[in-house]
Amino acid sequence: MGGVSQETLEAKIRLVIPDLTHVQVFDVSGGCGSMFEVVIVSPSFEGKTTLKRHREVNALLKDEIAELHAFTQKTFTPKQFESISIVAA
Repeated sequence: MGGVSQETLEAKIRLVIPDLTHVQVFDVSGGCGSMFEVVIVSPSFEGKTTLKRHREVNALLKDEIAELHAFTQKTFTPKQFESISIVAA
């Protein structure tokens, strides 16, 4: 197993959600690559519940998530994302 890195996870997200307008991936495992938090902004999330968005992301990233200890996601539409403030780590 090659493992999952912050860069490979971000690349996969960009590949499987081509209409995204913003993505941030944070390694919250202290550098060992076992826990990640992601922020994904896409117009394709419009009209979907948070649960539906998360299920879609989980399905698209199932191979990568299987290698992780923890995976946390925040999904927004572009309009929702404009109204919040995410601070880069």
